Amino acid sequence: MTVNGSKLSRCGFHHVEHVMGTAVSIDVRDPTVSRSAIDEVVAWFHHVDDTFSTHKVQSPISALGRGEITLEEAGPEIRGVLERCEDMRAITDGAFDAFEVAAPNGTSLDPSGLVKGWSVQMAAEMLERHGAENFCVNAGGDIVLRGQPEVGERWRVGIRHPVLPEALALVIEAEGPLAVATSATYERGAHIVNPGTHRGADLIASATVVGPDLTVADSFATAVFVMGVDGIEWIEQQHGYDAYVIDRDHQTRWSEGFNRFRVGTSAV
Repeated sequence: MTVNGSKLSRCGFHHVEHVMGTAVSIDVRDPTVSRSAIDEVVAWFHHVDDTFSTHKVQSPISALGRGEITLEEAGPEIRGVLERCEDMRAITDGAFDAFEVAAPNGTSLDPSGLVKGWSVQMAAEMLERHGAENFCVNAGGDIVLRGQPEVGERWRVGIRHPVLPEALALVIEAEGPLAVATSATYERGAHIVNPGTHRGADLIASATVVGPDLTVADSFATAVFVMGVDGIEWIEQQHGYDAYVIDRDHQTRWSEGFNRFRVGTSAV
């Protein structure tokens, strides 16, 4: 059965929404969760897009970047996100920096490397408030997992190969809670900038980070992509987070803790 573009079954809802420049998949396996929960999450993603998109010249974040409004006028939501960005800049020693990169709107303020993961993390918390315990939210490779897809099963997440569009580079298998974030150039092109050089980051082809919080994992994936293979040593120092990278020669490396999630690779 389909309701307003969502599939409704005895197992719950599966909805795909095109927003934030990608396809956002909301897969809830709890049959007691109402349609209103999905509607709330969909409305949230559109709000985030309208507020934080650096592709939309009239968005508040674009206006702030151009100096047309003050940080105080931008409101607490934007201030809170930028405070998290500053935290990530400090933790990554500048490898993640939302304040020194060329944004599509022509400014040097672009929190996109944190916002998508943050928005999915917040969406997961919304679903949990509605009683959801078993679900997956995937926004273009930024993923939150909760519980199990079926009793006794684990979620399986395929990570796209950075060069071969029809191949998987990696399969992750896990129960929730878990966050998975991948930084690569296959979906949005060469959009990841090294803040230190102000040039496109090109040391590796792909970086995947797993951990408890997608806001952090998303920022860390960007930072590891900028750091290159040296990011593996760095992520080993970040408690609860692990990384898997593919270099330009398609060689793979990963942190020790990643082994508990990695169940298969192909075409690498």
